[in-house]
Amino acid sequence: MDILIRQELTTEYNTTEEIIKRAFLNEEYSDKKEHLLVNRIRKSDAFIPELSLVALNQGKDVIGHILLSKIKIVDGDNTVNSLALAPVSVTPEYQKKGIGSQLIHVALKNAKDRGFSSVIVLGHKDFYPKFGFKPASLWNIQAPFEVPDEVFMALELTHHSLKNVQGVVHYSKAFSD
Repeated sequence: MDILIRQELTTEYNTTEEIIKRAFLNEEYSDKKEHLLVNRIRKSDAFIPELSLVALNQGKDVIGHILLSKIKIVDGDNTVNSLALAPVSVTPEYQKKGIGSQLIHVALKNAKDRGFSSVIVLGHKDFYPKFGFKPASLWNIQAPFEVPDEVFMALELTHHSLKNVQGVVHYSKAFSD
């Protein structure tokens, strides 16, 4: 499908939040509050405007969104900066057309181009490995909450960037508000 992916504009925030709400409406493992999470992240130090992207259809309507935000991986006194991929959303009528995958590919490339070296995701065990994500436990990286190993994943954006990294992921305060 022919779409355009670009940085989200501040004037699109309300539209994007409505799309996120619609995208997760029928998702089994959703608390239906992902749009509120995005709103809180935008107001936090974890927000990176260049890594908040939208997908536009040929009519220039926003039909999808992805957000990567700053997190830390902490092991005692050692702290490593990383990114969280959360959430990726596509309006129901455009789902299953590869738009989410396109958003993920562009977001990961943009993150790497901006010097970030890793991304953490809590997501579907059969979807995210297509992008190179592997269980975070391979690097001794743990979630700050109880979660099945196969759904908590990490991706090295640069070769061996997680080689000497381990610890617990610390999400921004926006995730727990």
